[in-house]
Amino acid sequence: MVYRLSVVMIFFLTSFSPIENKVERKLITANTITKTTGFEAEATAVYNQLDANSFALPEVSSFTQALEGFYALKAKGVIQKDILTLIDFSKSSNTKRLWVIDMATNTILFNSLVAHGRNTGEEFANSFSNQPQSYKSSLGFYVTGEIYNGKHGASLKLDGLEKGVNDTARERGVVMHAADYVSESFIKNNHRLGRSQGCPALPAELTQEIIQKIKNKSCLFIYHPSRAKASQVLVL
Repeated sequence: MVYRLSVVMIFFLTSFSPIENKVERKLITANTITKTTGFEAEATAVYNQLDANSFALPEVSSFTQALEGFYALKAKGVIQKDILTLIDFSKSSNTKRLWVIDMATNTILFNSLVAHGRNTGEEFANSFSNQPQSYKSSLGFYVTGEIYNGKHGASLKLDGLEKGVNDTARERGVVMHAADYVSESFIKNNHRLGRSQGCPALPAELTQEIIQKIKNKSCLFIYHPSRAKASQVLVL
């Protein structure tokens, strides 16, 4: 599938001027795109073309918001891969609520369990923060960074793109890593998935495949219905 930008999005994305001799920092208002009635129809059409690849599909509502940001960030060159990772924190942590989607082929590559922060909630995520030492998850759009070897083994750094929402992710050490508490056996023994210090932790058996696929400037979006559609995406 070849994705395309609507006319209103093209206007929206070209209405900013660069800041010279500095890292470019621009605000993109997601609400501008959401108000475009044609986009929801386009997103639904893309959704209906998804190849589930034997996995469950995400909800169309979370996918639509993820697709908005993916298009915008791709057009600005902030992301360089046709890979979209969607995490839906409206769902129980006992369910597989992470999807990795190849947008070039409209194929779901992975559908996995993923942890939220210990202070974000028990089985369900309901409280989020951008503050260091909060041990909470942060919502919104991220661009994936580099892989490094840390205390959890090979891990993937993340850069939050939304000012005041997730832009301290790197400072906080919010990364994607393996965890033994992200497993069906942990759910069976504890009646819920284990929780992290704010990182989207993954099952050990899938972590390497997933982070290798999404590393180095792909789009990651963490969804929750409490996230205001008018929140701003900070493009670095």
